[in-house]
Amino acid sequence: QVQLEESGGGLVQAGGSLRLSCAASGRTLSNYAMGWIRQAPGKEREIVAAIDSSSYVTYYGDSVKGRFTISRDNAKSTVYLQMNSLKAEDTAGYYCAADKITSTIVTMRGIDCWGQGTKVTVSS
Repeated sequence: QVQLEESGGGLVQAGGSLRLSCAASGRTLSNYAMGWIRQAPGKEREIVAAIDSSSYVTYYGDSVKGRFTISRDNAKSTVYLQMNSLKAEDTAGYYCAADKITSTIVTMRGIDCWGQGTKVTVSS
């Protein structure tokens, strides 16, 4: 399995930006689709963004379209989530996910690998 470690979370004011990183180890990242999933207290998990193994296909949740960008650097075994124009409702734990199948990440059903998460707090 792939081991995933997120970083880059923190406290930011509404309208600001953050960039999350997810460093992978253990297996070749280029074999995996990757994604970011978030969960706010008392709310269900929500797919934020996903990217296929070759960066040809990306998917974004409706609530983040136009504000967030997912990218990956397979040479560095790292996936990024650039978050701009942050809103208070973006406050959540953000989790990195890896799976051989992109649609598995988008549907969040049976994902192979999860990171421990990084917390993002947006103050209004």
